Amino acid sequence: MAEKKKYQGPKRTGRKPAADKAAAPAKKPGAAARLLRRRAPEPSSAAPVEARAIARYVRLSPQKARLVIDLIRGREVGYALHQLQFTRQRAAGPIAKVLRSAVANAEQKSETLDVDRLYVKYAVVNEGPRWKRVQPAPFGRAYQRQRRTAHIEIAVAERRSAAAPAPPPAKPETAKAATP
Repeated sequence: MAEKKKYQGPKRTGRKPAADKAAAPAKKPGAAARLLRRRAPEPSSAAPVEARAIARYVRLSPQKARLVIDLIRGREVGYALHQLQFTRQRAAGPIAKVLRSAVANAEQKSETLDVDRLYVKYAVVNEGPRWKRVQPAPFGRAYQRQRRTAHIEIAVAERRSAAAPAPPPAKPETAKAATP
């Protein structure tokens, strides 16, 4: 009795000749190869510490949360927490919580971290999924309401010390000779 062959899809035609295979670029390495090629970590004194924290599906409007997040973007962490403490917006609470979590992540990352030199490097509020809800309306109808959610992401980094500022850019030499 002959076995039925499985359907393998349409036959491919017009394959490249063998000479073109050598000229084709090599495939990108997989995830395992990329992980093995990682560079050794730099010493903690060379690179500033950076850490982030994310709160997802927070039940507040992203538009209203962006008004609060704009107050702290680029500010020192101490000033930002103080600003959030006295901001009378409902979004200030969850944003302060995420900021404190980012600072804790930075402390966990490095033993030599100076918390007073941390600043808010990156702060965004993205829109999360909307919850669709039904509200009863007159004459047996129903209105659809959308309850918005937000994803809050904050990254903090350590400012470079003022004692060792970056070197100024070198001035290009002029071709003219100095005249006496």
